[in-house]
Amino acid sequence: MAPVRGDGMRGLAVFISDIRNCKSKEAEIKRINKELANIRSKFKGDKTLDGYQKKKYVCKLLFIFLLGHDIDFGHMEAVNLLSSNKYSEKQIGYLFISVLVNTNSDLIKLIIQSIKNDLQSRNPIHVNLALQCIANIGSRDMAEAFSNEIPKLLVSGDTMDVVKQSAALCLLRLFRTCPDIIPGGEWTSRIIHLLNDQHMGVVTAATSLIDALVKKNPEEYKGCVSLAVSRLSRIVTASYTDLQDYTYYFVPAPWLSVKLLRLLQNYNPPTEDPGVRGRLNECLETILNKAQEPPKSKKVQHSNAKNAVLFEAINLIIHNDSEASLLVRACNQLGQFLSNRETNLRYLALESMCHLATSEFSHEAVKKHQEVVILSMKMEKDVSVRQQAVDLLYAMCDRSNAEEIVQEMLNYLETADYSIREEMVLKVAILAEKYATDYTWYVDVILNLIRIAGDYVSEEVWYRVIQIVINREEVQGYAAKTVFEALQAPACHENMVKVGGYILGEFGNLIAGDSRSAPMVQFKLLHSKYHLCSSMTRALLLSTYIKFINLFPEIRGTIQDVFRQHSNLRSADAELQQRASEYLQLSIVASTDVLATVLEEMPSFPERESSILAVLKKKKPGRVPENAEIRDNKSPVPNSHNAHNNAQTNHTSSSNNANASSDLLGLSTPPANQSGTLIDVLGDIYSTTNGNSNVVNNSKKFVFKNNGVLFENDLLQIGVKSEFRQNLGRLGLYYGNKTQTALQNFVPTLQWSAEDALKLNVQIKAVEPTLEAGAQIQQLLTAECIDHYLGAPSIIISFRVNGGAQQKITVNLPLTINKFFEPTEMNAESFFARWRNLGGEQQRAQRVFKAQQPLDLPGARNKLTGFGMQLLDSIDPNPDNMVCAGIIHTQAHKVGCLLRLEPNKQAQMFRLTIRSSLEAVTQEVCDLLVDQF
Repeated sequence: MAPVRGDGMRGLAVFISDIRNCKSKEAEIKRINKELANIRSKFKGDKTLDGYQKKKYVCKLLFIFLLGHDIDFGHMEAVNLLSSNKYSEKQIGYLFISVLVNTNSDLIKLIIQSIKNDLQSRNPIHVNLALQCIANIGSRDMAEAFSNEIPKLLVSGDTMDVVKQSAALCLLRLFRTCPDIIPGGEWTSRIIHLLNDQHMGVVTAATSLIDALVKKNPEEYKGCVSLAVSRLSRIVTASYTDLQDYTYYFVPAPWLSVKLLRLLQNYNPPTEDPGVRGRLNECLETILNKAQEPPKSKKVQHSNAKNAVLFEAINLIIHNDSEASLLVRACNQLGQFLSNRETNLRYLALESMCHLATSEFSHEAVKKHQEVVILSMKMEKDVSVRQQAVDLLYAMCDRSNAEEIVQEMLNYLETADYSIREEMVLKVAILAEKYATDYTWYVDVILNLIRIAGDYVSEEVWYRVIQIVINREEVQGYAAKTVFEALQAPACHENMVKVGGYILGEFGNLIAGDSRSAPMVQFKLLHSKYHLCSSMTRALLLSTYIKFINLFPEIRGTIQDVFRQHSNLRSADAELQQRASEYLQLSIVASTDVLATVLEEMPSFPERESSILAVLKKKKPGRVPENAEIRDNKSPVPNSHNAHNNAQTNHTSSSNNANASSDLLGLSTPPANQSGTLIDVLGDIYSTTNGNSNVVNNSKKFVFKNNGVLFENDLLQIGVKSEFRQNLGRLGLYYGNKTQTALQNFVPTLQWSAEDALKLNVQIKAVEPTLEAGAQIQQLLTAECIDHYLGAPSIIISFRVNGGAQQKITVNLPLTINKFFEPTEMNAESFFARWRNLGGEQQRAQRVFKAQQPLDLPGARNKLTGFGMQLLDSIDPNPDNMVCAGIIHTQAHKVGCLLRLEPNKQAQMFRLTIRSSLEAVTQEVCDLLVDQF
């Protein structure tokens, strides 16, 4: 029977149907291998294949490749299809080449020659196919090979409109790969004048190209402003019949209008030619007027197109920030959208009003919508809209409404989404400080913040309140009294204990005259919180106690007893033991005068930019207004609290300032201790085991946590935030440039073998190749666990500094198999039944090992919880033993896993037993945990 001709390709349809009907993966692979063998025999056979047969077999190879199988033949047959005069055959040839051919292939010269032939063809369809192939491949080789032909096609008077359109988009694609491809000189004017082209499709494509060129060289393409305004004016004021087929649901060329408005945002408002500026303002007024007109259609497409143009026009008005009437009108228009039933419109209105609030012309107009915005913050169903409402309240706040806005934000904070609480805390702290006329109000606000959302109050916030109190004598007594009262609450957050310990240690004497806050009462109140706190807070409290000995000599004996207790050799924490021992000796050996000198009151901090504001700027780059009123010393309070003689204080302050300013993400570990002498009696309570190492690579620590600093050196800081659900994960990598110059050729590349990628599929989003000085950018990664795997992928970051040698950094990503655990609740009966069922030799792994640090059972419990499994209490007869259960989710299957950790306090050892349904998972989970205890 003769083969079926035409585009139907019955053989291909049958093959696809067979694949879809396969019941298993093995059956699919068997059918594919059979087809590959058949295609190989056809390509190697003696008979010459006609164009239809080549097309059919190449299509099958392409389909097999898209199913995820490697194709190592058929490339030459695809190249031969390029010389066909039939559109369908040439199209399949170009499609195969675009998808499968590597730019390093030996066939690339043949391909380039075929493309050149088609570019010179008189058939516009062939030219378009060639242009689309060049754009799809988009390599530097393609850019260099066709750097002359494509610009000529773009500006030639003989080129058809549809080819010009494709040439503009192709040139845009190659420009992003190789910016040098665009010729200068007279070509600049010819490219700009494409905005005057009669064909709307050509103008639309050319606008995209010019917008990209302007971003690279705005001065050279400045002439596009007047032409863009002229074209925009013709669109906005034209009757619908003037725009051919480019009217979309009664809206004239909305996509082109949006592109032109965005193009104009690359420049300041035109001032050299008053006519151009007047014409632009007229266009913007017309767009605002049309927004007030009744809709010409009830269909959602009409309102979407109309609003797209409106919002882009408002963005241009905000960017120009020069016409008061337009800014106020834009604000009023956006105010109408705040109560619109469409969630997206409410979000966009709030976002645009955030920018309007920073303009002197429209700030008051934005404030008129305060009640509606507060209602949006509280009542909106969508968390992203509530986030925008919080941003707008922050932006519209000034001295006239600060107390009301801060109070509303505090009220909402108690029920706010966890994802926005940290940012809200920062904003409340900044507003309270910036607009505080009475600093007692500021102290009340910060203590309320700690009470309501203590877990989200960062170190910068409580450092800052201490700095404010130390610098302002009029508020010191009030702060001591207020924090003393706050500490009396039954449930008191640890950050409140830190603030209370520090302030009472400095100014507790100001309230000691009241019998209700006598020295012994203050000490007992603080010490009642001691056993509930972390070791760092305990260290701070010990520093407060030594301060108390100086302030209140009458309670010296009681405090010395506490120091003796903690300097005992049986103390579990070596840092606390050392600190208590030194403080005890200081209180015994030093005379009253020496003690008073060493423990004198903290000096005032120098005024510098607020570290809280700096953290918020990093979280919301470009969205936080500059604030000259807030000043701060960036050095953390506890470090400056270390020493009290002038020389040492100056040294500590300057070195810590460097540390603080280099921490672009606000995620870094606290700085290392800088002195071990007895004179440094309040030595850094945040010392770490990293010493003074410049490079921090904490990938192993991320076995138990999802957020933090992944890597840091003198040039770059990499932070990570991640979340996981079943077999899916999402990571945000935050790259912070710590240098004063831009990092060029900045390219993060995923390092993960093809074999491993079949088990853990990681997709990485590209980032801009330039990381500006002091800037931070985000890169998103998604991970899908297909099957169980070992290890974790890495990312290689390469870049250049000042045109120097290529820098390369390799960092392991926190994507170990335990990230896909789902905690599982089980009772004792179910646990031990499952434990016995998984008793096989290959299902069990057991290790006995020495603890790396003194045995800390609460810490071990926290680690196991952070590992992702469910900690099961009252399961094991021995209360010290810990048992856990969890399920690892993969796309292929679920792997149940049980854990038992048995500590031996006398020997300082652990016995870890893992049982799961897969041997590889058992060993991997065991290896991950052993390294961490």
